[in-house]
Amino acid sequence: MKLSDLNITNAIELYVPDYSSTIEVPFFDVGISAGFPSPADDFIELTIDLNKEFIKNKDTTYFAKVKGHSMKNVGINDGDLLIIDKSLEPQNNKIAVCQIDGEFTVKRIKIEKNSIWLIAENEDYKPIKVTPENNFMIWGIVIHSIKSF
Repeated sequence: MKLSDLNITNAIELYVPDYSSTIEVPFFDVGISAGFPSPADDFIELTIDLNKEFIKNKDTTYFAKVKGHSMKNVGINDGDLLIIDKSLEPQNNKIAVCQIDGEFTVKRIKIEKNSIWLIAENEDYKPIKVTPENNFMIWGIVIHSIKSF
């Protein structure tokens, strides 16, 4: 379900997880061979619940779909789905979803003695220094990025 009551910008779309059902998908716990597979591997199949695998704090986790390329150098690309946990403490060098002056963004946070910087992982974007004049909030820490191909 999309969070429609938030200030959504072109940079990110926020969603809450749906826990109303369990979806167990096939899971092969033998690794994926890039060479020649073992014939015995055809018979090893388990199931995995992606909610249990990726979401550790159910009440504080949400999803966001990335729009843009500011984090491409760390493998977060346009269209990727982020899993964000708002219960985690913001720490230096963590990737966070932030709101600055009404605009959502995903950036690496750099915490210095008296200042916070939002650092893009793309040389085309300049760092953003958070000042007391900014309306700033960290919405959560990115814990996973699910790729779209």
